[in-house]
Amino acid sequence: MQDVKCRTREVYERHAIAWDAERGRDLFEKVWLDRLLSVTRPGDTILDVGCGSGEPIARYLIERGRNVCGIDFAAPMLAIAQRRFPDARWIEADMRHLDLGQAFSAVIAWDSFFHLDADEQRLVIPRLCRHVAPGGALLVTVGPSEGEVLGTVEGEAVYHASLSIDEYERRFSDAGLTIADFVANDPRCGDHSVLLAVADLRDALRVIG
Repeated sequence: MQDVKCRTREVYERHAIAWDAERGRDLFEKVWLDRLLSVTRPGDTILDVGCGSGEPIARYLIERGRNVCGIDFAAPMLAIAQRRFPDARWIEADMRHLDLGQAFSAVIAWDSFFHLDADEQRLVIPRLCRHVAPGGALLVTVGPSEGEVLGTVEGEAVYHASLSIDEYERRFSDAGLTIADFVANDPRCGDHSVLLAVADLRDALRVIG
């Protein structure tokens, strides 16, 4: 597992063009993205952590009037995103060292955070939460339960891990966010396990549903 985990960046760099070509554009994520958008307004900036090539998530956010700041550790992915959306802000960075010195109306880490191992996730949760402005929200995909599994990108193994939902609740609470919803293996979005946290309990009512 450790050897596979260490190759995650390399795999995405090597297969950026093929990954982008095969990435689904049907926007199965829409049900969750719309809930995230409900705590933002047009003109707000959303931080997309592990943004990849910007399709389809960044495009959807931009088309709904939000600004996007995307970070990814795979430079070839960012190059595609930059060509596609030159007016957005794209930063080559590793979320394990995320420190942009600003907070955003919302943060999303879709199919990226779960490439970290358990200890890395414990360290990164406070980093992500520090980038969520008061009244903002964080959307992240995790696993359905605690454990490690292997996925594939263009036939090469990639690492995935998850904490338990109980531990996520504790750690997000310690970092100042409250989990408003968690759905394991959500059938509405390709069986992704999705966690939505808010920085203000009053906003939970706007994203539950």
